[in-house]
Amino acid sequence: MTAAQLDGTAAAAAIREEIAARTANLPQLSLAVVLVGEDPASAVYVRNKERACKKAGIRSVAHRLPADTSREHLLALVATLNADPEIDGILVQLPLPKHLPEREILDAIVPEKDVDGFHPVNQGRVLLGDRDALAPCTPAGIMELLRRNGHDVSGRRAVVVGRSTIVGRPLAALLISQNATVTVCHTKTADLAAEVARAEYLFVAAGRRGVVKPEWITPGCVVVDVGIHRLDDGTLTGDLDFAPCAERAAAITPVPGGIGPMTIAMLLANTLRAGLLRRGLTE
Repeated sequence: MTAAQLDGTAAAAAIREEIAARTANLPQLSLAVVLVGEDPASAVYVRNKERACKKAGIRSVAHRLPADTSREHLLALVATLNADPEIDGILVQLPLPKHLPEREILDAIVPEKDVDGFHPVNQGRVLLGDRDALAPCTPAGIMELLRRNGHDVSGRRAVVVGRSTIVGRPLAALLISQNATVTVCHTKTADLAAEVARAEYLFVAAGRRGVVKPEWITPGCVVVDVGIHRLDDGTLTGDLDFAPCAERAAAITPVPGGIGPMTIAMLLANTLRAGLLRRGLTE
């Protein structure tokens, strides 16, 4: 079996073009991006988001702050952006320096500008099945990539490995909203191999290499690898060993080029949605 690749790069490019066509007929949309410190990976992510905004016709407003920025200063900036009528979306790049209370900072963003989808109000709306919710970008990107490749999860057995509030839990909620039968696995799952073997759709978001063995995957399964790791030789890889998993899967996401580009694309989609909702417009 040769797995079809679920090409996130191509899908993300198509989404950017669709958003650019829409923003061309709207007042200027603006995304505020806050970067605290000099973390190299975060700086790369922010640059990628800025480039994606430009291609989609969205103005990116960067706020780069020193690593020793105080909690009070960062909260004051968030409050200013919340109140700024020119700003449609706010993104605080993670991780924050250790002295800053991440949850408090994220919760300070008003839900209607929370384009990362991390605020409890938006997470709750996702759990309730609200299709207008600003969903976390990575789970939303997964669902959109499946949709664009003709995959319908309704009635299918979906297994999610990982229960983070950023990926695993909201992904499970989105899958349930699409009528999948969902199992969420985690570090306390008694028999992970048996749970994985039941999957018709497998989503691995454990943040750890090799947590799922290729031989556990039932032939014909659709496999989505959310992980990203840099090896000693500089190459990027996911949570899974791609080649042996691809031999068993019907379709699989590559790393890189799978879910990463879709995450940024859905950030743009959330910014568009936030801008439209704030203006009383429909998509």
